[in-house]
Amino acid sequence: MRLEKLQTNRSRTWTRMAMLAALLGGVGFTVAETAVVPPHTPKVGAIPKYPPGMFQPPSPTTIPDDEMGAMIRKGQRIFMHTGELAPQFVGNRLACANCHLDAGRMPDSAPMWAAFVSYPAYRSKNQHVNTLAERIQGCFTYSMNGKAPPLGDPVLVALQSYFQWLATGAEVGSKMMGSGYPKLDQPEREPDYFEGQKVYAQNCALCHGANGEGQRSSDGKQVFPPLWGPESFNWGAGMHRIGTAAAFIKANMPFSRGGLLSTQQAWDVALFMNSHERPQDPRFAGSVDATREQFHASDDSMYGRRFNGHLLGSGR
Repeated sequence: MRLEKLQTNRSRTWTRMAMLAALLGGVGFTVAETAVVPPHTPKVGAIPKYPPGMFQPPSPTTIPDDEMGAMIRKGQRIFMHTGELAPQFVGNRLACANCHLDAGRMPDSAPMWAAFVSYPAYRSKNQHVNTLAERIQGCFTYSMNGKAPPLGDPVLVALQSYFQWLATGAEVGSKMMGSGYPKLDQPEREPDYFEGQKVYAQNCALCHGANGEGQRSSDGKQVFPPLWGPESFNWGAGMHRIGTAAAFIKANMPFSRGGLLSTQQAWDVALFMNSHERPQDPRFAGSVDATREQFHASDDSMYGRRFNGHLLGSGR
């Protein structure tokens, strides 16, 4: 009876949230653009106040009304609605703004103003110095489970223009406060799948679905992103790493309530999330074992490990 009541309450809550999204006419996770529909969200149109010493990206009202401004706005729209506006490069139901919150503005969620001044940079993932454009290409390949836009493509130009504008006034040459995801302490005990399952049911399932499928509005638009399964990021994405996911979750989840979970809970739910199947790593080396040995030989990755008799990465 208690479970049935909980499910009924969640259904009612989601209905109210979907109605609000429809009334406001938006599905992006940003307070700088239009609608934000989860509970406990900032007022629509508000610009968050950042801690003292934190870089403050410019207000959207300062985007110039000229050709450059038009490209910046195009980049912002692509960032928020990537699958709709760049479908030729996207293979799932995610958008850039799902991992880079508040339209790429929010500190501690890998903000784009910090990324812009951090590249070119060496990346151990592909073992060479990457330009910002190449880094964005990687996001399309892995996080979007799609294909990389070619250099000079209008999608890349628009996104880089938007990132440059976000970084207006940012310092170059040192790591900025709020960049990336904050380093997370190690858990007091080993992350536990079943404890993570409990955390997920209590704090995540309402928005992301009982099976990690996310939530869509009545017109089919993705409101909350899928966390695993065929419409989520693939095994090559950085978020598949337990530590990366835990750091993001601790700082930013539940949405607009970052810091609510304990460090241990963040590790537990990250392990739970990343112990499910998702699309294959594009670098697949002919077998799961070979791919793990080459790209995932770490305790931070569940790829190629057996859980409950299932070989993760096998796609079955």
